[in-house]
Amino acid sequence: MKKISLLKFEIISFIFISILGTLLHFTYEWSNNNSFIGLFSAINESTWEHLKLIFFPMLITTIIGTIYYKNKYPNYLYTKTKAILLSLAFIIIFFYTSIGVIGKNITILNIASFFISIIIGEYYVINNTKENSDSNNFISFIILLLLTILFITFTFVQPNIGIFEEPPHCIFIK
Repeated sequence: MKKISLLKFEIISFIFISILGTLLHFTYEWSNNNSFIGLFSAINESTWEHLKLIFFPMLITTIIGTIYYKNKYPNYLYTKTKAILLSLAFIIIFFYTSIGVIGKNITILNIASFFISIIIGEYYVINNTKENSDSNNFISFIILLLLTILFITFTFVQPNIGIFEEPPHCIFIK
């Protein structure tokens, strides 16, 4: 079986993450607030919950890519884990910086930052995944496992810090 190129795979991943991440914004409400669905979907408008929209779809593409490219790109898991962390960091930094600079929570900027964060992650993977490269996949696995546990745990037991609070209402550009 001929393997598809890494570039094609990451473009397909971008499309998948974009679609699934967008759907996960609504699935909790569509499921009548089903607790199981809430583990993977945004249950409110907090920044933390919106990070799930990036994390879980990227986790799925990470698992698929790691299995698919395990022999050709042994550092794929490591690189994709770093890409996930970059994407999550971009969302947090962009959101709080834009509110600080503009003074408003603007919906179109939030949506744009979602797609930009995916592009940043996938671009990182394309440019940093190397054939026959050594990496510490065990540490990557632990980081992804820990993030998964934190996202699931903090869905219903949230610390009392700002990232878990719903921000001021979004406005559309007027």
